[in-house]
Amino acid sequence: MKRAVVLLSGGIDSTTTLAIAIAEGYETYALSFDYGQRHQIETEAARRIANSLGVKDHRIAKIDLRVFGGSALTDDVAVPKQRSEREIVHGIPVTYVPARNTIFLAYALAWAEVIPANDIFIGVNAIDYSGYPDCRPEFIEAFESLANLATKAGVEGRRFQIHTPLIKFSKADIVRKAVDLGVDLSLTHSCYDPTPEGPRLRRMRFLPPAAKRFSRSRNHRSNSLRKK
Repeated sequence: MKRAVVLLSGGIDSTTTLAIAIAEGYETYALSFDYGQRHQIETEAARRIANSLGVKDHRIAKIDLRVFGGSALTDDVAVPKQRSEREIVHGIPVTYVPARNTIFLAYALAWAEVIPANDIFIGVNAIDYSGYPDCRPEFIEAFESLANLATKAGVEGRRFQIHTPLIKFSKADIVRKAVDLGVDLSLTHSCYDPTPEGPRLRRMRFLPPAAKRFSRSRNHRSNSLRKK
């Protein structure tokens, strides 16, 4: 069976990406990070999802990006709550973590060399990328080139491919895809600054209709991927 490393944050995008990799027949190795983010809810969600979807292995790499700061997720900076449409479309938000996807993909690449696996999945999307420069197709293409130049495996003839199945998806498209694959989205966490009662889901415009759909369907389909 072909193998793949899948970056798994615990959010909707990465969970859907993992489900896609499984549906495509990959034996999946999920990689999450404890990087000094504001809370541990993300890694807890990643553990639940990895168990639910039956990955081959799940590792949580511990790194501390707080040593640099520079982001609302790794520094003493408030997370914005009410960004306008203009702010979302233009500019880089304070929740951008410097070089985060570069670092995460480098770890995924290292693990892929060891497994060995030629495929790496990451749940970035360019339509709703909200100003994050490391979610653009140009970045992914550049990193794939780097992966095949800077590794022993690449020099010896193995070719790494970075898969971005959500790259042209809107958030609504992503939720629909997750529902179609039978993912239990109640296991995920997609909020940078949750309240004591849980994530601020009401702020996510795409979620209410999708939530109705997956809540109706998950009792029938949440185990469908494991059974394949």
